[in-house]
Amino acid sequence: MTDAVRLNRRGLLAGTAAAIGAAALPGGSRASVPLSGKQAPGFYRVKLGEYEVTILNDGARTFPLPDTFVSNVSKDKALKAASDAFMSAGKVTVPFNPTLINTGSKLVLIDTGNGPSPDGAVGHLFPNLAAAGVKPEDIDVVVISHLHPDHINGLRTPSGAIAFPNAQIIAPEPEWAFWMSDENMAKASDTMTKNYFANTRKILTGMEDRVARYAWGKEVAPGITAMATPGHTPGHTSFAVASGNSRMMVQSDVTNIPEFFLLNPNWHVAYDHDPELAQKTRHKFYDMAASEKMLVAGYHFSFPSAGHVEKNGTGYRLVPVAWSAVL
Repeated sequence: MTDAVRLNRRGLLAGTAAAIGAAALPGGSRASVPLSGKQAPGFYRVKLGEYEVTILNDGARTFPLPDTFVSNVSKDKALKAASDAFMSAGKVTVPFNPTLINTGSKLVLIDTGNGPSPDGAVGHLFPNLAAAGVKPEDIDVVVISHLHPDHINGLRTPSGAIAFPNAQIIAPEPEWAFWMSDENMAKASDTMTKNYFANTRKILTGMEDRVARYAWGKEVAPGITAMATPGHTPGHTSFAVASGNSRMMVQSDVTNIPEFFLLNPNWHVAYDHDPELAQKTRHKFYDMAASEKMLVAGYHFSFPSAGHVEKNGTGYRLVPVAWSAVL
């Protein structure tokens, strides 16, 4: 053992002993301010040309790593990836982060989060919108990337009312055609897919005439173009956002958590409808993002869920956006 290591350990132990001793002093056993038990509001703004982009945190879920969370590698490899990312032992954490874009003429929300949740782990979109100074009735356009529950359940309030009363709501045409098909629902064989079909009907029944459909390659709002990124779902969509000379991509679920599927783009997450197509889409999308050095917003990236992607061997790595106090 080197002297440097001895000194470091000795200093650490001394600091621990001092802390224990301080707790024993009169008045030192309890802080004057109680523990809060919660985070500050979760929103973060980025300037993009003349646009203002606000990332909104809807919370995160931590759960024991399922055996098939990564369906084409061993659970041991997946657990190592989680450990390397300093996740809780044996568990994985999946964050959720919708994107709000103020174009100057339109206030556009991309995806709506998990909706109300009794356990408080998710469903934070609406209080964080309020903290950012935005009311649901202020939203002009709600753009849905795909029809999975964590992206559409926020369309409804706890009472079942439409959460964004003044917004035009739009969803990808191929996505709507797949998930709203009774024939496709009858063919569903696994429990997860059956639950997805059931959820689309729970949330969207009665909204059929309210939800317009959009095509890939078209603008869904000023400066926001729908990009075909299928695989995760049949009509999964990402978005290219452009203002002046500034560009960013809102990737939706091209990858789930980057600590697994960005570093290892050939890994297949259990939620992908067509894993092989999703893998091809990941490479195509991230090759573009890396070569053009565009800012990327990732729905399942750790908050504030934006950064740049660069090539890293056979995969990619995320360089998180540098926090800035000013726009």
